[in-house]
Amino acid sequence: MSDSLSTKPQPEHRTAYKVFRTIGTRWMDNDAYGHVNNVVYYSWFDTAVNAHLIEQGALDIQHGETIGLVIETQCNYFAALEFPHPIEAGLRVAHVGKSSVRYEVGIFAVGEPMTAAKGHFVHVYVDRTTRRPAELAQRLRQVLEALR
Repeated sequence: MSDSLSTKPQPEHRTAYKVFRTIGTRWMDNDAYGHVNNVVYYSWFDTAVNAHLIEQGALDIQHGETIGLVIETQCNYFAALEFPHPIEAGLRVAHVGKSSVRYEVGIFAVGEPMTAAKGHFVHVYVDRTTRRPAELAQRLRQVLEALR
C-alpha cells in the first residue's frame, strides 16, 4: 500500500490557517441524513477563496484579463455540520507557481478549534480570451504570499 493511502488524514487546528470567512448554511444544504451534503463543501471553498481575492483587489471577475480555472479539488471530512449553523472557512496558500496556485481550506463549526473538513483546490490562471495559461499578476502574487 502506498504512503498516501496508509496515512489517514487528520483534522487541523484553526491556527494552521491565515484568514477566515463566516458562511451561512442554507436549508437546502442538508441532505436526507440531516447533515450538510458533501458537494456543498466545494462551494464553500470557492466562496472563501474568491471572496478573499475580490476583497483584496486581486481578482476582477467582470473585467480582469485573467481568470482562475479549477483543475483539481479534494476534501476530507471529519465531523458533520448542519443547517442552521454557520461555518467558518479558514484559508491558506500551499504553493504558488508561475500560473497556478494551490489553496487549502479548512471548514470549522463556528468557534471550534479543529476542522470538520479540510481540502484543497488548484487554480490555473488563464487569459480570459485565449484560455491559455497566464503569469500571475503582481497584485495577485502579493495577496497569495500573505496567505502562505
